Amino acid sequence: MTALILASALAQPMAPQADRSTPDVAYAELAAGNSDAALRKLEHASADRSDPAVLINLGTAYARQGSTDKALAALRAAVASPERYDLELADGSWMDSREVARIALVKLQRATAQASR
Repeated sequence: MTALILASALAQPMAPQADRSTPDVAYAELAAGNSDAALRKLEHASADRSDPAVLINLGTAYARQGSTDKALAALRAAVASPERYDLELADGSWMDSREVARIALVKLQRATAQASR
């Protein structure tokens, strides 16, 4: 699977390319800053909770809402997911989905540590 990633401060929400039949991973909602709508879509039963794109975007939406524990859990699940694929970043470069999840996880952990100081 390929996915387009929109750069953000924490994680990169991604949208599946049209060439693969996948659930909506709430790319448009996250890109617009609408975390509530993104969570409604991503928490829906039809979203594949083992798909790294879904997990990374769940982590992003939870983090934006201040639900750090849920965000960390989603990002850790994306890192551990047996499914992996390359994602296209907003700058046109490509990165493995686990690496994207790891980067988002580290950023969230750092932000959480700084906030607790």
